[in-house]
Amino acid sequence: MTNDDRENHPISILLQRWYSQNKRELPWRETFDPYKIWISEIILQQTRIDQGMDYYLRFIVQYPDVLSLAAASETDVLKLWQGLGYYSRARNLHAAAKQIEDRFMGKFPTSYDDILSLKGIGEYTAAAIASIAYNQPYAVVDGNVYRVLSRLFSIATPINSTEGKKIFAATAQSILDPRHAAAHNQALMDLGATVCTPKLTKCGVCPLQPVCLACERKEVEHFPVKTIKTTVKNRYFHYFHIINRGYIWIRERREKDIWKNLYEFPLIETDIPMDLAELQKTKAFRNLFSQVTNPVFSAPYQTIHKLSHRNIFASIYRVTLSGKQDELPCPNLKISENRLPEYPISQLIHKYLKTI
Repeated sequence: MTNDDRENHPISILLQRWYSQNKRELPWRETFDPYKIWISEIILQQTRIDQGMDYYLRFIVQYPDVLSLAAASETDVLKLWQGLGYYSRARNLHAAAKQIEDRFMGKFPTSYDDILSLKGIGEYTAAAIASIAYNQPYAVVDGNVYRVLSRLFSIATPINSTEGKKIFAATAQSILDPRHAAAHNQALMDLGATVCTPKLTKCGVCPLQPVCLACERKEVEHFPVKTIKTTVKNRYFHYFHIINRGYIWIRERREKDIWKNLYEFPLIETDIPMDLAELQKTKAFRNLFSQVTNPVFSAPYQTIHKLSHRNIFASIYRVTLSGKQDELPCPNLKISENRLPEYPISQLIHKYLKTI
């Protein structure tokens, strides 16, 4: 690095020195393969590293390159993703692999704009791949970076506002060392993940502490600033785990809603909480069990499944049938009970199955 570089990028120099001695040893740090970096970035969206690590390793073994992922079925991809949540990430991965196969002859694109054009890739992920895999001068701005920059420069503009996103993107780009973009970006993300954390901030060992305005003003805990969160909606799901002579019924979620293309037990959703007696009076219940005689219902398994903007209040009834002619209407699918592990299911259903 030249003297000019040191003069132009003092913050980046502090970051890179710290990173050279403190960087985390992670498998996707041992490669410049854009495919593997892409997989890691998508898995780690909304997921802690300790949770995502095993998924990353299994994913790379199962689908070692773009073409193997493109050739897979969406069902198989969702099954491998099961338990990570935010399943649109897996669907977008699969769709983007097909885009790369069709538009780029199976070779991961090298330009930022081409990377950004892929399904499910936004500005942050495109910048991460372009900078880490190809050392291109694009600054990354994720949750960790927002936190570091807001404290470093005492930026009070909400990070989830339109104005805030523009300010932080420009600020991140202004301190980037373009000749060492990969090291700079990873250093900034690691600093936010391990030192400049949301609550247990370690200002005493932070390489940026001498130039941090929030630390100087003793206002670290005031940053970053966010606008009021979106109102959380309550939803009420009533599942029926129906068993008849070794067979069960499942359905695929096709609507534009949570868990699209995952499978679940027959479901009735209501606007308000209901017990079994109240459910039995609804048209949906009568339609579901119209071809069933003498069903036996167990006491429900009940849980609250929390997502980003909704709480799912779920009741799962185990229902035993005995009639040879008992059936459920479409789109419910009758399968042998031992085939259920072949189908991708939501974490809610997975947790229920573990209890029985």
